[in-house]
Amino acid sequence: MDFNVDHFALFGLPRAFRIDSDALDRSYREIQAQIHPDRFADADEAAQRRSLQWATKANEAYQTLRKPLPRARYLLELLGHKVKAENNTTMSTAFLMEQMEWREAVAEARAAGNVTDLADQEVRVRGQIRQAYETLALDLDERRDCQAAEDGVLRLMYLEKLLAEIDEALAALEQ
Repeated sequence: MDFNVDHFALFGLPRAFRIDSDALDRSYREIQAQIHPDRFADADEAAQRRSLQWATKANEAYQTLRKPLPRARYLLELLGHKVKAENNTTMSTAFLMEQMEWREAVAEARAAGNVTDLADQEVRVRGQIRQAYETLALDLDERRDCQAAEDGVLRLMYLEKLLAEIDEALAALEQ
């Protein structure tokens, strides 16, 4: 096996955002069956080390490809476009204001113990996330528009974090 192969090639998948999850799972299980360190328990030290390295690479690749946001970031990197989330200043003011308003609404609903309001916000945010992933798939797979895809990834990072905050608030109120 070629240790320099990208994650998609490792699992025999095309480089695309939309992937066949079942094919990914099957390929991962097949690779793990071949390279799992337990199979090399009686092998020499070099073979054990290679097995462990391959198992680690397969695990990291699988974790990256099975979740849409890390898969999008990885695909952008393969296309030569690294997402710069740490120092991002490109999000629109309108989107950033909307994020602040949503976070304030979540905090207010949580403080008031308003589960219904939080549940409504959760539905809205999930809808926004669904739409953002559909757009991201088009940007990556059809338009090959890396800048738009990067903007979509950044937007999704905000939305996923907001959804986690809403879920956390709901869980706290349901206790």
